[in-house]
Amino acid sequence: MNIDWNNLGFGYIKTPYRFISHFKDGKWDEGVLSEDEIVKINECAGVLQYAQTCFEGLKAYRTTDNRVVCFRPDLNAKRMHDSCQRLEMPVYPDDKFIEAVIKTVKSNIDYVPPYGYGATLYIRPYMFGENPVIGVKPADEYQFRIFTTPVGPYFKGGVKPITIRVPDFDRAAPRGTGHIKAGLNYAMSLHPIVDAHKNGFDENMYLDPATRTKVEETGGANFIFITKDNTVVTPKSNSILPSITRRSLLYVAEKYLGLKTIEREIPFEEVKTFKECALCGTAAVLSPVGKIVNKDTEILLPSGMENMGEVTKQLYDTLLGIQLGKIDPPEGWLKEII
Repeated sequence: MNIDWNNLGFGYIKTPYRFISHFKDGKWDEGVLSEDEIVKINECAGVLQYAQTCFEGLKAYRTTDNRVVCFRPDLNAKRMHDSCQRLEMPVYPDDKFIEAVIKTVKSNIDYVPPYGYGATLYIRPYMFGENPVIGVKPADEYQFRIFTTPVGPYFKGGVKPITIRVPDFDRAAPRGTGHIKAGLNYAMSLHPIVDAHKNGFDENMYLDPATRTKVEETGGANFIFITKDNTVVTPKSNSILPSITRRSLLYVAEKYLGLKTIEREIPFEEVKTFKECALCGTAAVLSPVGKIVNKDTEILLPSGMENMGEVTKQLYDTLLGIQLGKIDPPEGWLKEII
């Protein structure tokens, strides 16, 4: 293994083992760890014909005292549980999900980046229909798999503020799997994000599809805003992803920093009144937004284009401190691997 931890990007690096479990004849098998990264399925597999698939994303961290921990995997298990129900897929039991995460991380423990490099081991659980399906119906057989890959910052600038735009078109579907508390399927956000990058933006700000007047989320993260009186405000909508990171940040803001938090509808016209804005998620962690562009209008956040805002920085440092073992976590937030 020869990895430059200082210059690690957010990409795929093969690690030795992945977890694989099959659903057949109405039940899941015990699952195995495999060294084979190649997925072999029928050309008519349900996932290929009707996109019957979902995934999760979480991370393993090496703490200050050299433990390896995962951050709130029980919530990822629950969110995948909800996704599977929404997509007519068999639920992989929550306790088995956490066991599989632990097994997979332990088997790839040397790929958990050392403490102090700003890198983590990204964990990707996913499930898909694998047997041939030619009529529009759910598959009968499924694979549940987990692979890992060491990653650096999601945005190239790390914690440097990024620029986002309000596109002049709607996304075809939310990145969640519908108007319930469900999980991840990003296919419909791929074209908008590629188009954003071509035009020099890091992300898109999506507005509600009904009126195009209220802030929802980006293609890969949730929004957090800071008002002039240091209140933490997040958008409320049934069509945005129920972010584990956002939920954790709101708790951190209230219980650790003593800040007021509000989840409510946010008219786009109000955005220019906020003093700070950031994107949050497992991959993004907490990435400050410096500029928002809506056609010919630019909104420059007072926190500036070079540094995090004061409150955003406090939220980021506290959450990261909890994840890295520098700050005592709330009960149940860290699952120790070793």
